[in-house]
Amino acid sequence: MLNFDFQMPTRLVFGRDTQQQIGTLLRPYASRILLHYGGGSIRRSGLYDQVTASLRDAGIAFTELGGVVPNPRLTLVREGIALCRREGIELILAVGGGSAIDSAKAIAMGVRFDGDVWDIFGQDLQVTEALPVATVLTIPAAGSELSNSCVITKEETQQKIGHTAQCVRPVLSILNPELFQTLPKNQIAYGVADMMSHIMERYFTNTLHTDVTDELCEGALRAILKNAPKVLADPADYDAWCEIGWAGAMAHNDILGVGREQDWACHGMEHELSAIYDIPHGAGLAVLTPAWMRYVYRKHIPIFLQFAQNVMGIRGSLRAPEALIAEAIDRLEGFFQSLGLPVRLTEVGIGQEHWELMAQKTTGAAYGDEIGRGFLEKLHWQDVINIFRLAK
Repeated sequence: MLNFDFQMPTRLVFGRDTQQQIGTLLRPYASRILLHYGGGSIRRSGLYDQVTASLRDAGIAFTELGGVVPNPRLTLVREGIALCRREGIELILAVGGGSAIDSAKAIAMGVRFDGDVWDIFGQDLQVTEALPVATVLTIPAAGSELSNSCVITKEETQQKIGHTAQCVRPVLSILNPELFQTLPKNQIAYGVADMMSHIMERYFTNTLHTDVTDELCEGALRAILKNAPKVLADPADYDAWCEIGWAGAMAHNDILGVGREQDWACHGMEHELSAIYDIPHGAGLAVLTPAWMRYVYRKHIPIFLQFAQNVMGIRGSLRAPEALIAEAIDRLEGFFQSLGLPVRLTEVGIGQEHWELMAQKTTGAAYGDEIGRGFLEKLHWQDVINIFRLAK
């Protein structure tokens, strides 16, 4: 196990009707906030009225900025930074899924940053100050409600880049599984793929002696495999939603990744897909993850065999480990398909025309500095093209 420094300062308030407490809970942090959200879904569901009523009852003044879209845009982040500075905003409340929360985090960093916020992402600058962020989660997927990371897309250059900073961990997050019950089935499926990928990016490691986090990762993945079909079959299943909501939050707060080298190759590759084609992040991950597994597993038999047995429940002769692993990957791909997710690039409208560009951007070769991608196995741009070929 590797050395680690883990901090989890977020207060998580979980359960029924908890969104109605948001004003009271935020009052110690701020009296003037930015309410940040996406489109009309929070209005149609009644959540907007509940949140704003709670803020007013608590005497909290708020300025609104809607318009967040999936793969959140730098343009709106810059607009939010200017708005916060002009209005003297003290805290940003994101109401929505990972896109709204990531956009809020980028705004929060930009307000306190002396320069263009994109430099933080493009140059991977270390920042230690940001406005506090709070969240009311509406889609369990990205795990941004407890994480110290965010991802933003620069539209004009088709770059999608993530950044990690402890100062953007939310100070408060509301997670009410009741709010997930009206989600469209495709959004549920995308979220499941995303949270599973967050766990697998941490699980597949070269680090040894990580029994505790191995068990935590495997247990969380099994819980998702068990409960995701339940919420798709019955979106009113509160108990199953509790499991999925908690798994999504745990998947990306890094408790499952401490003490181990993490990979993140699939996320790196997918960011290039969605930067150019603007596909849902979870859809891209469902396509790439089985292909990545098929490409790298032969050099990493022990961890993939462990996954096959402990997560996918594959049983058979240990004298033929590759057969067990191949069955596990097929079963994972079949699970994605059973949720209605794509598992081929052609299913999301991606041909071969940008393969080389996306591969070179993934590994840094497009910028004249190929650092490679991933840590379980370092991928160069030709490797990424081979993975695309397996996923086509």
